Amino acid sequence: MIVEQQIKSALFGLAVGDALGVPVEFVGRPWLKKHPLEDMRGHGTHDQPPGTWSDDSSLSFCLAESLCSGYNLRDIADKFLAWYRQGEWAARGEVFDIGNSTIAAMERLSNRALPPELAGGLDERSNGNGSLMRIMPLLFYIHNKPIDERYQACSEVSSLTHGHFRSVFSCFLYLEAARLLLQGETPAAAFHNSVALVRDYAEAQQFNRRELSYFTRIFNEKLPEVQEDNIYSTGYVLHTLEAAFWCLLTTDNYRDAVLRAANLGEDTDTTAAVAGGLAGLAYGFDAIPPQWVEQLARRQEIEALCQRLAKALTSSL
Repeated sequence: MIVEQQIKSALFGLAVGDALGVPVEFVGRPWLKKHPLEDMRGHGTHDQPPGTWSDDSSLSFCLAESLCSGYNLRDIADKFLAWYRQGEWAARGEVFDIGNSTIAAMERLSNRALPPELAGGLDERSNGNGSLMRIMPLLFYIHNKPIDERYQACSEVSSLTHGHFRSVFSCFLYLEAARLLLQGETPAAAFHNSVALVRDYAEAQQFNRRELSYFTRIFNEKLPEVQEDNIYSTGYVLHTLEAAFWCLLTTDNYRDAVLRAANLGEDTDTTAAVAGGLAGLAYGFDAIPPQWVEQLARRQEIEALCQRLAKALTSSL
């Protein structure tokens, strides 16, 4: 049974990583090598106070908020639109960071004649990390469902903004690893076992082999051995997924995992948010440095959201 503490571990893990990365978003790795991020900072790229999270957390909280009332794609879409238009679940009331693919999808979500799961971009260039960054709350709704239902839900929720197979499959891989962390497996075991499960599922479903070839570095399980220079931290969904796994697998605590992610540079907030969600699950809420949690924007409201989601999921059993 899912408990509130597990939800807090994931959502605060994500949001703290996001907030760490916001001030240095778009900063290159060479500069961060000389001036590494070591603590929660403010201002920087977006000139926001310390503890400010970005669209990654905002959309994650919108998804979590919707799941408190059950699984309804139209409602999730409406929550996303409320953020986009009115700043609902924005850290400080304004949207200051949003990707082009997400903007285009939001406009399509506004068309209520279009099924919301068809709003996401389908072309190969629409494979930014905008669905991966917000998919974590879905874990708590699907974790005990059959694998076909888990994949279907990942596909639908990703496709609200990112409908290409590569984005969908990245979300699926991510949540399968998160599901095993939720069950108490170590990061190494969760990675190994989720990769084996997903690889077998992809084979059984006869997914496109060309598309699956993009996941070779994950499927061959050599990712922890890759040198940092060959780990990329752009906004491309596969770069973010690989980097998040790499940061989790090459550290042994929450703090080091998210700082390693942010110090990779470029899309720092999303890399650290995606890694932070996993690290939060792996090490627990109490492993997140309390001073970082204390600085987080809307901390008490996030705690209340975690309580609501835990209560909703428990009452639905």
